[in-house]
Amino acid sequence: MELIDLTRTLDPADRELLPEGLKALASVVAPSVTYSHPAGAGRDEFAAALQCGVHDLPDGEGWGSEMLSEFNSHLGTHVDAPLHYGSTSEGKPSRTITDIALDELFCETVVLDLRGRCEANQPISVDALKAALAENGASVPQDGAVLLRTGQESFTLADTGFFQYPGMSREGTLFLAEQGAKVLGTDAAGWDLSFAVMAQKFRDTGDNSVLWDGHRAGREREVFIVQQLANLAALPPSGFHVAFFPIKLARASAAPARVVAFV
Repeated sequence: MELIDLTRTLDPADRELLPEGLKALASVVAPSVTYSHPAGAGRDEFAAALQCGVHDLPDGEGWGSEMLSEFNSHLGTHVDAPLHYGSTSEGKPSRTITDIALDELFCETVVLDLRGRCEANQPISVDALKAALAENGASVPQDGAVLLRTGQESFTLADTGFFQYPGMSREGTLFLAEQGAKVLGTDAAGWDLSFAVMAQKFRDTGDNSVLWDGHRAGREREVFIVQQLANLAALPPSGFHVAFFPIKLARASAAPARVVAFV
């Protein structure tokens, strides 16, 4: 069995790659990290903790340690719990990330290749989803996962295109849920269209249903949305399982996850 990592590395250096107008998004890209090396700051920290001098330390070294800050629960590759979409889902109090059982997050998976069927800053149509499903040849596993390969793999965080991606609508989200999917994943930075695009649509139309309608569909049908997936090109179309295991963060609406395919 091959294990394929579908997780973006959380590298604080990536914060510096963001285009100037998108610097405010740094906390959902990577944490800020202060590194303490065993031969540097970690040496002083270790000596202080053990109440001894640096000269007393074996080999003259301390520990390696990191202090993380600006660590958003929706950071990098992460799993959204239903609480993210609103206080209720399917008429019941929305579950948090620690309410979701592990066996709900280890499931059979299909990949829908939407490249050439969607475009930046436009919603992914139900027809595009249907065509990608037909091309895949497998049905959506009951309570399984659907991963959307939109082509965002061609962009880095330094590219404005990373934040101008195809997004999902209420209709598309509900369509996948009605096919049996419980976990919905994408290689895009977000599940819906970008905030800038949704805000412009609202200004143009005055219709508030365009605001975050892909996520908000999770109030009607409970789903777990996974964003910023990586390496989808390494996956077969179907016939494998994926573990979407988030950090066990109490009472949270989401948590960063290590997402691994078992092929």
